[in-house]
Amino acid sequence: MTPLERVSSIKVKLGLLVAASALVAAVVASVGRVAGVSPWVSIPVTIGIALAVTQLLAAGMTSPLRQMTLAARRMARGDYTVSVPAGGADEVGQLGRAFNTMASDLGAVDRQRRDLVANVSHELRTPLAALTVVLENLVDGVGSEPAALQTALGQAERLSRLVEDLLDLARVDAGKAPLSTSSVDLRPLLEACVAEVRANGRPVSYVVDAPADLVVDADPDRLSQLVVNLLDNASRHSPRDGVVTVRAGRDGERYHLEVLDSGPGVPAADRGRVFEPFGTLSASAESGGTGLGLAIARWVTDLHGGSIAFLDPLPDTAGARVRVDLPLRPPARAIPHQLDASRPAPTHEETQMPTTPPAAEPAEPAQPVDARETATSADPKAAYVTPSVLDDIFGTYWPDSGVTGRFGLFIGAVVAGLLGGLLIPDRNAGLGTVIVLLAAGGVVMMAGKERRSRFSILCYVLYAMLSSVAVVRDAEWIVVLCLITAIAVLLCASTQAKTLLGIMLTGISWPLAGLRGIPWLGRTLTSVSGRGHGAAVARTTVLSLLGLVIFGLLFTTADAVLGSWVDQFVPDVRPDTLAARIFMTVFVFGVVLGAAYLAVNPPRIDQSERTSQPVANRYEWLAPVGVVVAVFAAFLVAQATAVFGGEDYLRETTGLTYAEYVHQGFGQLTVATALTLLVIWAAARKAPVETIADRLWLRVALGLLAAEAQVVVGSALYRMHLYQEAYGFTQLRLLVDVFEAWLGLLVVAGLVAAVAGGAIGRGVWLGRFALVSGAVALLGIAAINPDAWIAEHNVSRYEETGKIDTDFLSGLSDDAVPALKKLPADLRSCVLGTDDREGDWLEWNLGRARADGLTPTYLVPDDATATVCPSEIRYVD
Repeated sequence: MTPLERVSSIKVKLGLLVAASALVAAVVASVGRVAGVSPWVSIPVTIGIALAVTQLLAAGMTSPLRQMTLAARRMARGDYTVSVPAGGADEVGQLGRAFNTMASDLGAVDRQRRDLVANVSHELRTPLAALTVVLENLVDGVGSEPAALQTALGQAERLSRLVEDLLDLARVDAGKAPLSTSSVDLRPLLEACVAEVRANGRPVSYVVDAPADLVVDADPDRLSQLVVNLLDNASRHSPRDGVVTVRAGRDGERYHLEVLDSGPGVPAADRGRVFEPFGTLSASAESGGTGLGLAIARWVTDLHGGSIAFLDPLPDTAGARVRVDLPLRPPARAIPHQLDASRPAPTHEETQMPTTPPAAEPAEPAQPVDARETATSADPKAAYVTPSVLDDIFGTYWPDSGVTGRFGLFIGAVVAGLLGGLLIPDRNAGLGTVIVLLAAGGVVMMAGKERRSRFSILCYVLYAMLSSVAVVRDAEWIVVLCLITAIAVLLCASTQAKTLLGIMLTGISWPLAGLRGIPWLGRTLTSVSGRGHGAAVARTTVLSLLGLVIFGLLFTTADAVLGSWVDQFVPDVRPDTLAARIFMTVFVFGVVLGAAYLAVNPPRIDQSERTSQPVANRYEWLAPVGVVVAVFAAFLVAQATAVFGGEDYLRETTGLTYAEYVHQGFGQLTVATALTLLVIWAAARKAPVETIADRLWLRVALGLLAAEAQVVVGSALYRMHLYQEAYGFTQLRLLVDVFEAWLGLLVVAGLVAAVAGGAIGRGVWLGRFALVSGAVALLGIAAINPDAWIAEHNVSRYEETGKIDTDFLSGLSDDAVPALKKLPADLRSCVLGTDDREGDWLEWNLGRARADGLTPTYLVPDDATATVCPSEIRYVD
């Protein structure tokens, strides 16, 4: 039962859904804000919980519609045994019940159609076989006796009656049998019908019992057809010398007709079936009728707005008794029984009959439809899978491959989330952070489809090394950069991204995996509950936790040693930190599970490589590249002039010092280097390479551009070096140096990909090269201990120039403490401060461990001659 199943309006359901989701989101966001949780954690958690509540409350609201879509497709192929869940009280539930009724009715109609075809085939085969025998004898010159010809005539007449009856049924069923009413004297009509039936020559007598003054409004032809069929049926089932009686009488504004015979009668259980086409009883199957007379009688009765039924025989009599009740004046529009006026009359093709009647098929019970069911057919095009809303959103970019749920990955994400909630909040990055990262990476690695490929193994090694930076360095900026890069290489191992676009799409796909993976999460949970393990797993988990908590509390309070061990390994979960731990648990669980789904079902980030159409003329690509080369050359000439002209020349022409001059243009040079990659990529795609001359021009032009770009990189690095000598060293300046050098490396790699042939020339490796080289560059920065390196250079600069910025140095991490110990005591008090850290083993970090014991405790002087910490104005980076 779904949470909102008893709500009787879809509008109310949607209102409750929106209200509940908004309320939950507001409460969760408020709790996170009060608990001081970072927005980077609280916002994703709030969105995730709101989506979970929405998914829970929306369960069962749209699935019946998708199941009806699948059922309708199966019905279009002729399968009417389907049904859909219709337990809801809203409009969707009502639609489901109406759909099931329609499927049942269509199934009944389909069975009647098949029975009709089978019976008609059987009825036609008997007279046709007899006619065939007579005609074959005539061809052979025998059987020309009158008796044989009379037999053939009788079979032909039987065929004629059968065809006429079928046409009558078709006209009535198609709504093309309107009534032409007039005043009818009933007794003369009955006597004429008796005379017509008596002509069949059956050895029975007929009795007409009707008042002479009974006049009714009716269609005389149709009414005669009704009476003749009833009399014919009664005479055929009456014994020799039997009596068939037809009676009529008035009942207020209605009148009735009764036909009685002295035959075996109709059992009560079969009185409804005999009015169906070919609904003859097995005991009377050889009576010579077409099996359509009573069906025609019922439809004529319905046309007149009446009713027909077999009744029990009169007292002290035997045989069948059929009664027709009709109004004295038929309604303006009478609706025949099981009549569909929209159906056209059957065409010639629709009335083609098989030579042998197929075996009657028993009715099958309706089968419920699974929304993920695929129709089985020899033709693959006949297979249908009902798309979900998420399939419509993500389309072919990220199809749901229907991968089976993996409960082990779900448990792994839960464990990683619990570790994150216990080890990360209220702690600095350290050993606990690395433990959580390695656990999360292990879950994602086990989920990967290509985890044994060389690229995946390289990414896993880089992930472990980048994650371990948190336990080696205390500098937050390099730790954060390494962790972001670690996540990037781990996700690229999951998606096997190759191109730069694929790497960017991988980063975008990770948060979207939380939405795309909802069906997979449902299959994962269903895979446990569907096998009957859901209750067992929940029961086992609850009992295990109870045992751990109860007996753990008893033994830790009973033994001081055990209690001290527990205090070291179990965090102090206080009420003020409980909310933060819960948020972190949900956050880590969500991001790990999303990354696991990304590995289980990666999106199609690297579509088939599109071949770019080269330009028709060489100058179309060469001229733009030549212009860029010329601009680069002009810049290099200006650089040479500034270098050889000296600072005096700069002051005369620009009014800037050399330090100001080199700082002014560094950002532009970095952008120019990055844009060079774009120029090389575009030229390589558009330049024709069919002839040797084409390839030579491409290599010369791009080689010259790449060489000039390398000079620009060198110029940018030299500018930054001079600026650092003048204004000091910072983390951002160091990082920009490495970034500019990395761009220069990518320019060279892009040139190789553009001008080389074979697999190297296709450049598929360029995206992965950029990713791996960037990760290695960050590892290189972490390896040199950047904060210590910056501190050493600033100390050396102080020793040479006497200039120092204590405000900046005091913001460095504990990695810089050994280098800052070289400063004089008065300056150390400005940059080191007071050591008041109290961390546990989960916060252990090599940088902080080396700083412990080195950082002295300085007291701020109370007198007015307190040490003044020097600082200098630095250009904003």
